[in-house]
Amino acid sequence: MKEAQLKQVEKRLLEERASTERALQHSDETAHTATEEDGDLTSYTQHPADEGTDTIEQEKALLLLSAEAQRLALIDEALRRLYKEPDTFGRCVQCGNEISMERLDLVPWTTLCRDHQAQQENG
Repeated sequence: MKEAQLKQVEKRLLEERASTERALQHSDETAHTATEEDGDLTSYTQHPADEGTDTIEQEKALLLLSAEAQRLALIDEALRRLYKEPDTFGRCVQCGNEISMERLDLVPWTTLCRDHQAQQENG
């Protein structure tokens, strides 16, 4: 991979990292709000259906938080690979072929070429 391409991927990774950190912070605030505050004006117990709705909202907020944290870990790992192993960055870990720049621009933390990603998704 050429130096200019590595710089382009690095820029995309840093942009995605900043975006993911913002989303993670927002998800964390949402999860905290969903688990700590239910928005009721009184301390009387809720109807069971309302409790179920609150539980679902809490689970959704925590699921989003987990997904953002996983994405941040993938981005950080890609940055580590980019800085420590620039000669092998952008190569599929399965076949060793170069991953297309179009794919790296869309998913800069990917470790698989399009074909191997499709195989992994199809099981």
